[in-house]
Order: sequence, then structure tokens, then C-alpha cells
Amino acid sequence: MDTVPDLGALSDQELKELINQLTEEEQEVSYTRRILHGKIDILRAELVNRLRKKHEDGESMISGADVQQLTDILSGKAIPGGAPEEAEQGESETDERERDADSDEGSR
Repeated sequence: MDTVPDLGALSDQELKELINQLTEEEQEVSYTRRILHGKIDILRAELVNRLRKKHEDGESMISGADVQQLTDILSGKAIPGGAPEEAEQGESETDERERDADSDEGSR
């Protein structure tokens, strides 16, 4: 993103042109955002339809992997949407801190 120029040094015409340019950019970004939201809505609808069909066919809608991931999230072992490596590193740092705190208490 560009920085705002020295506004005091711009003429009235330059200010108007800058406003028009930024307004056009904002409209392009807004259009792109609306397109993305539409695509997301379509994908979500497809997923709902697939899950509904699995349910109607008597298939399990939740896998063992889903349950394990939820268990990890609820137990603080995984960060929702985060990389598993990051969660494991965060867990080991937490474990180290807890061990250090326990050893400090034991030495008192």
C-alpha cells in the first residue's frame, strides 16, 4: 500500500485525481471481495448438500480424524486452523515451563 503524499503540496486538481484513483481501487477491491464471498457461499452450499446426502444414505458424517482433531483442539494440543508443527512446539514449550515451575516449587 502506498503512503499518502504530502497533501499540502498537492493542487486541488491533484487531490481530486487522487480521490478518484483511490475510489476506483476501492471499487475493484470491493468487487473482488463480493466475488470471493459468492464463491465461498457456493462451496459451503455444496458441502452442506454432500453432508446431507451422506446423512440420508446412513453414512457417518464425522470421521475418527474429525473427533481426534476436535479432541486436540479442546485439550489445547492444536490450534484451530494452525499447522500441527506449531501446536506441537507450543505444547512442548508449555510442558517445559510447567516442569520448570514444578521443579522450582520442589526446591523450596
